[in-house]
Amino acid sequence: MTKQENLKLKKLKDQVIVITGASSGIGLATAKMAAMRGAAVVLASRNISDLKEIENEINSKGGRALAVFADVSSEDDVRALKDAAVHRFGRIDTWVNNAAGSIWGEVLASPLPEARQIFETNFWGVHYGCQNAIEAMRTSGGSIINIGSEASERSIAFQTFYSASKHALKAYTEGLRTELERADVPVAMTLVRPAGIDTPIPQHAVNHLPKGEPALPAPVYHPDVAARAILACAETPKRDVYVGGASKLFTVLEHLIPRALDFLVERKVADDQTKGQTVPHTKEYEGLMQAPLREGAIRGGHKGHVSKTSLWTTMSLHPLASALTVAALGVAVYQFSKGSRAWNLS
Repeated sequence: MTKQENLKLKKLKDQVIVITGASSGIGLATAKMAAMRGAAVVLASRNISDLKEIENEINSKGGRALAVFADVSSEDDVRALKDAAVHRFGRIDTWVNNAAGSIWGEVLASPLPEARQIFETNFWGVHYGCQNAIEAMRTSGGSIINIGSEASERSIAFQTFYSASKHALKAYTEGLRTELERADVPVAMTLVRPAGIDTPIPQHAVNHLPKGEPALPAPVYHPDVAARAILACAETPKRDVYVGGASKLFTVLEHLIPRALDFLVERKVADDQTKGQTVPHTKEYEGLMQAPLREGAIRGGHKGHVSKTSLWTTMSLHPLASALTVAALGVAVYQFSKGSRAWNLS
């Protein structure tokens, strides 16, 4: 076991958890679930009015919540978020870097200011979060949970800049983890990699596709699947957690049969994101260049099937099930590889 896997973290009911991007989607699902289990939650977002409503809702039900305005692309805002959490609750035990933006469209058609903002939010925002979390937890210990993506390993057509930022986040998390272990800093680093999750990100993303709002590529999972995985990592250190078996399968196929995966991404994944576009999309900058107009929703209203559980994720979070996990993955890779040989692309 590595040094971080030997760290003893507090039970959730005894924790103070900071969550960025907490006003919708995975962040909001995680905040509400953590509060229900007794944790004190510090909610960060640019949309402070809706965030205050969430704070009031949690507190009215007997929870402990604090809403803090923070644009994670601002180093000063993230430092103020850390200070507010420590001032209110005395410490920080877990920091979840969840805030992110996206661009849908062909990479060469994306304006440079938008491309730069993706990295300001998705990469530099995480860096600022990690800096401040480590400052708060350097001696007391705790965990940092960075929310990557299935795109952390393999880029997705029409989300190239988003994928690139999540690749960078993977490298950053791995490098920082090794530096913390080398220096004996008692802070666990986890990269959580969700597959497609039914959040409002398609409504909040910059969209340069020719018609209406983009769709998520199947399979798609409920945000609670990601929230449960995040909170499991807050109590038990994990190196990587894949939310949804599709996320793990993407990573394995990228290493074993990348040309076959090219075929899948170029066709099915690309088609899934553009089918059903009928309503013009007018909120081009909402969620990336400025705060969303309205938040507070956990789900995004995906039109297709949404899985409420993931057998892979559940099994991977329990060490005794590791053998079954490997066996299940082996079967999936074998079946896919048979198909790829038929395409003569492997």
